[in-house]
Amino acid sequence: MAIAPVTSLDTSASDRARLVRVRPRDAASLLLVDRSGKDLRILMGKRHMRHVFMPGKFVFPGGRTEAADGRISAIAELSAPDQAKLLDGMGSRSSIQRCRALGLSAIRETYEEAGLLLGRRAVDRPDITHPDWSAFVERNIHPDLSVLRYFARATTPPGGSRRFDTRFFLAYRDAVADTLPEATGPSQELEELCWLPFSQATQLDIPEITRIIIREAEAVLASNPTLEPGNPVIQYRMKYGRFVREVF
Repeated sequence: MAIAPVTSLDTSASDRARLVRVRPRDAASLLLVDRSGKDLRILMGKRHMRHVFMPGKFVFPGGRTEAADGRISAIAELSAPDQAKLLDGMGSRSSIQRCRALGLSAIRETYEEAGLLLGRRAVDRPDITHPDWSAFVERNIHPDLSVLRYFARATTPPGGSRRFDTRFFLAYRDAVADTLPEATGPSQELEELCWLPFSQATQLDIPEITRIIIREAEAVLASNPTLEPGNPVIQYRMKYGRFVREVF
């Protein structure tokens, strides 16, 4: 594991004690990459201005992970290396179901926010009863965890009322089995969905951590263009009062 400082945090001991009470919630985000053209393009969307958290910012599809996500059936599971990396970072609360919940929530959020259904169409319907997944059932699309590649993690620093422990996954657009005809997903949380080359995506109005994750994804794709399992995982978090980059 390699560690490098990203920036410093200047807060008093009393402030830090107060802020650490906000425990980060599990979240997942998917960087979906289109490789059909000359340049790789990444999917971004603009958060609606009504949102309290990062209104008007361009982001990847993603959001909070729910416990129910871990009980959704899938046609294929996470690769062994990806599952191992996820488990290794969970501490005393590690479980395969929690790993599955992270991957499946990335797939669910991509449908809800971008109208894209990742998985495989089959003759039989998925054995899923949860209403959040009804669109998959109606289209005979089985969620596919094997197409996801875990490559980065970032924990929101102390300082706000909302904190997330976000795992970032990469997948190719080839994994999309169906698309809603609308220009967004049913939640309408993202608007102005666009596929952009990495260099253009970094020029959008985005949070700094999003810009960093885009560059990390670009580096992963440059060294592992077929997204074979086993790539290093980059983690950004607060450690000893500094925001650090760790490589696992």
